[in-house]
Amino acid sequence: MELVIGSSLLALLAGIFLALWVKAQPSGEEKMKKISDAIKEGAMAYLKRQYKTLLPIVIILALILNFAINLIAALTFILGSFCSALAGFIGMNVTVRANVRVANKAKRGLKKALDLAVKGGSVTGLMVVGLGLLGITALYLILGKPELLIGFGFGASLISLFMRVGGGIYTKAADVGADLVGKVEKGIPEDDPRNPAVIADQVGDNVGDCAGMAADVFESYVVTLIASMLLGISLGIKGIVYPLLICSAGVIASLIGIFSIRLGRDRNIWKALNRGIIITCIFAAIGFFLITYYLFNQFNLFYASLTGIITTLAICWITDYFTSRERKPVQQIAQASKTGAGTNVITGLAMGMLSTLPSVMVICIAIFVSYFFAGVYGISIAATGMLALSGIIIAIDSYGPITDNAGGIAEMSGLPAKVRKVTDALDAVGNTTKAVTKGFAIGSAALAALSIFDAFAEAAGISSFDLLNSQVLVGLFIGGALPFLFSSFCLSAVGRAAFSIIEEVRRQFKEIKGLLQGKARPDYAKCVDISTRAALKELILPGILAILSPLAIGFILGPEALGGLLGGAIITGLLLALFLANAGAAWDNAKKYIEAGVLGGKGSEAHKAAVIGDTVGDPCKDTAGPSLNPLIKVINMISLLFASLIAIYALL
Repeated sequence: MELVIGSSLLALLAGIFLALWVKAQPSGEEKMKKISDAIKEGAMAYLKRQYKTLLPIVIILALILNFAINLIAALTFILGSFCSALAGFIGMNVTVRANVRVANKAKRGLKKALDLAVKGGSVTGLMVVGLGLLGITALYLILGKPELLIGFGFGASLISLFMRVGGGIYTKAADVGADLVGKVEKGIPEDDPRNPAVIADQVGDNVGDCAGMAADVFESYVVTLIASMLLGISLGIKGIVYPLLICSAGVIASLIGIFSIRLGRDRNIWKALNRGIIITCIFAAIGFFLITYYLFNQFNLFYASLTGIITTLAICWITDYFTSRERKPVQQIAQASKTGAGTNVITGLAMGMLSTLPSVMVICIAIFVSYFFAGVYGISIAATGMLALSGIIIAIDSYGPITDNAGGIAEMSGLPAKVRKVTDALDAVGNTTKAVTKGFAIGSAALAALSIFDAFAEAAGISSFDLLNSQVLVGLFIGGALPFLFSSFCLSAVGRAAFSIIEEVRRQFKEIKGLLQGKARPDYAKCVDISTRAALKELILPGILAILSPLAIGFILGPEALGGLLGGAIITGLLLALFLANAGAAWDNAKKYIEAGVLGGKGSEAHKAAVIGDTVGDPCKDTAGPSLNPLIKVINMISLLFASLIAIYALL
C-alpha cells in the first residue's frame, strides 16, 4: 500500500508544482489580463454558485443515507462529493490562469506555447487521479471493507452529473447564442470583442470542458476502483489491493508521459501529444506486468488489464477518424454543406450513427477477452486498466479549453497575426483532443457501469437475469428509454437558455449605439449572468430523474426489474452518448475545415450551412452526450448502495 499512497501523493505534489509554475509565467499586457480576468471571474462565480446550489442537495441526501443505511454511507457520500468538486475546482482554477499565459507565450513561438498549455492541463489530470486514488486508499485503510466505500462513489457520481449537466448547459447556451447572432446574423468572427456573448462563451469552455470533464472522469475512476475491489473480495486481500496498484502504476506512467511531450522537428502538435499517450501506455503496461507477476505469479489478470490499455488506444483512434478534419467523414459533412444546412445536418447524423458500431465492437471485444481471462473480475480490471491512464487523458483534454481561450484572448486583445497563427494551430488540435477524450470518457463509463452492475447483482443476490421475466423486460424498456428522456431534458434546457442569450445579444446590438462598429463596449456580464442562472435552474430536473428512477423501479417492481433497468440504460446510454458526441464533434470540425479556406472559406454559403450544423451539434457533443456518462453511473451506484434494502423489501 506504500506504493499506492506514494504515487497518489506524488501526483498531487506534481500537480501543485505545475500549478505554481504556470502561475509564475508572465501574463502579458494589461488588455490581455483584463480579458483573462473577466473569464476567470465568470468561471469561478459560476462554480461557487453551483456549489451553493448543490450543498443543500448533498446535505439532504446525506441525511437520507444516514437514516436509510448508516452514518458511514452518509459521511463517505459527503467526502466523495467534496473530492469530486475539489478536483474540478482546482483544475479549472489553473486552466483559467493558463489561458492568458499561453497567449502571451505564443509570442515566443509554438514550442513554448505548447509546453505551457500541456503543463497547465496536466494540473487537472494529476489532481483527478491523485485525489481519487488517495481518497479511496485512505478510506479503505480506515474502514477496512470495500463495501463501505460505495457512498464515496455515489457522492462522486452525483457531483459529476450536476457538473456535466450544468457546465454543458452553460457553455452551449453561450456558444449557440454567440454563433447564431455573431457569425450568422452579423458576420463577425467567433471571438470578436464586439459580441456580447463572447466572454460567456469563453467561460463555458472552462466550466464544461474542464471542470465538467474532470468530475466525470474522477467519478469513473473511483467507482471503477470500488467495483473492482468489491468483485476482488473473492480473491482475498490481493484481489482487493490489485486495482489500487494498477492505478498507482498508471499515475507514474502518466507523469512520465506528460513530461515526455515535446514538439518535434515536424512541428506536428497532435503527434507530440499522441507520443505522450503512447509512452504512458507503454510504461503502464510494464507496471501492470510487474504488479501482476509479483502478486499472482501468473498473467491472466495482466492480459485483462492490458485489454484496457488497448481499448483506450482503439477508441481514441476511432473517435479521431470520425471527428478529425483530415479524415473522410468530416470532409463529407463539409462537402454536404455546399447544398445547405439540411444536407449538412443529415450527413452529420449519418456519420454519428455510423461511428457507434466500431466503438461498440471494440468494447464488446474488450468484455469478451477480459472475461475469458479472468471472469467478471477481469471486466472490472480491464476498466481499471483503461482508467489508470486518466492522468494523461485529462491533461490532454484540459489542454483544449486552455488553447481555445488563448486564441480568444489573442484575437480580442488585438495581438499580431503571427501570434494568432500560433494560437490557431494550438486550438485546432484542441478540438481533436476534446473529441478524442470524450470518446475515452464514454467508453470507460460503459466499462465502469458494467463493473458496478456486476457488483449490484452480487449484492442483490441475483445470479442471472431471465429476459422472459416480465419484470426484467419492463425494467429493460424503461432503462432503455431513460437516456433518451434525459437527453431531451438537456437539449431542451440548452434551447431555452440559448433563446435568452440570443435575445440579449440582439438587444445589445440594437440598443447600444456604435457596438457593431467597435465604438462601444458590450455588457458581457449580462450574458454571463443569464447563462449561469439558466444552467443552475435547468440541472435540477435531470438530477432528480437520475436519483429517483432506479429507486422507484427497485422498490416498486423489485431487484430483477431494477437489474433490467440498469442493463437497458447502459446499452442505450453508451450508444446514444457515442452518437451525440461524435456527430457534434464532426459538425464542429466540418465548420473549421471550411473556415481553413475550403469551399469558399469564411462567409461562404457552405460556411453558413456548416455553422448551423455546428450549432445543432454543440449541445449534442458538450451537453447531452457527455452527461450520459455520469447518468448511467449514478443510477448504477445508487442501485448498488440500496441493493440490500431493495432485496429485503422484495421479500416482505
